[in-house]
Amino acid sequence: MGSVDPTENDTSNYANLASFYEKYPYPAPVEDLSGYIAVWSSTARRRSEYHLLFPDQAFREDLDILVAGCGTSQAARHAVRWPSASVLGIDVSEASLRHTDELKRRHGLSNLETLKLAIEDVGQLDREFDLIICTGVIHHLRSPEAALRSLRHCLRPDGALQLMVYAHHGRVGVSMMQEYIRILGIDVAETEIRDLAETLKEIPLDHPMSPLLRSSADFRSIGGIADVLMNPRDCDYTVPEFLELLDVCDLEFGRWVRQAPYRPQCGAFKQTPHGERLTALAEPEQFAALELLRGSMVRHSAIAYRRQPRFSPNLMWDDKQVLECVPIRLAETMIVTDSPPAGSAAVILNQSHQDTDLILPITDAEKRILDAIDDRSTIAEVAATVSVEGADFVSGFLKTLWYHDQITFDLSPLAPKS
Repeated sequence: MGSVDPTENDTSNYANLASFYEKYPYPAPVEDLSGYIAVWSSTARRRSEYHLLFPDQAFREDLDILVAGCGTSQAARHAVRWPSASVLGIDVSEASLRHTDELKRRHGLSNLETLKLAIEDVGQLDREFDLIICTGVIHHLRSPEAALRSLRHCLRPDGALQLMVYAHHGRVGVSMMQEYIRILGIDVAETEIRDLAETLKEIPLDHPMSPLLRSSADFRSIGGIADVLMNPRDCDYTVPEFLELLDVCDLEFGRWVRQAPYRPQCGAFKQTPHGERLTALAEPEQFAALELLRGSMVRHSAIAYRRQPRFSPNLMWDDKQVLECVPIRLAETMIVTDSPPAGSAAVILNQSHQDTDLILPITDAEKRILDAIDDRSTIAEVAATVSVEGADFVSGFLKTLWYHDQITFDLSPLAPKS
């Protein structure tokens, strides 16, 4: 994990960050969210997102949401996602807030507020939030722990925190380029960054930086290159370091936003001679091992809580109450029926996955189960509508779908009736 400069205080850290993002607002500003609005017009999409965050709570849309370090558009996007919610976006960059306010004006986002405020100062709001979004921010701060503790303080007891930080092993190429920039004394002038961009085109295909240059949209803009390679400060985390960060800030790990890459039950590594040994590990060790095996993770995105949900998919499989739960398809899932592997009726995948081995071939019986998921029927009702080997077979397949980021669950039927 990156180290802290003891000579830099919080004031100078934020002054440097604010100045940097005034010059290079991030992400690249957009003028219109019409396409995003069309995508998120679906209540079903919001419901699947809700139960990913709040598996054991009944669906509702009137959330209080804080977007901490909102950048140029993230708070506006969440205001679009959750039109019945109250959304507050905070940032230290006035340029970012101006771009957000312009999106608010253009799209009439009356449910959105913005405020210039450092994350460590959110206690001044004297407010609590159901959902806090903080992605790509705390790794730029002098004390990520202090920032995270501040966010925890304003999270409601049953609220959810969606957090993203840089990952360590997949950013080796970034670290190499940051050292290269230091050696050459390259500064943040636009001409310097353009020259750097031209130079990066000659990076060899087997260089650790090459996969990022090909796949990351950040390298298609001057501001993106500046943010990734020339930010005044950043640090990164291995899986154990990230889990430790949550622990020292008195937060409980809930799940990875997209968990399949971290799970040995999914993908090519399940079929290796180490497959059984990997799946026998405790979950934190599974996650750490898969990060090492994949080697390409550049960020860790997780959902954390002040206290774990009373019911969670990870704990329910041996409980007969599982049959009362409602499986819900995630929006990014896809079924491909053209030319499936021999013995398969189809292949399913999650379009947000970057690893190509995370596809899942399914049989005809399994496809009937998948087709029967209507986001309203319980597992028992799904089992009753398909001709397969029984409820245990159905729940076992649904567990596989859950591992592969194909479904989430509404577990609120398990909650005691008031």
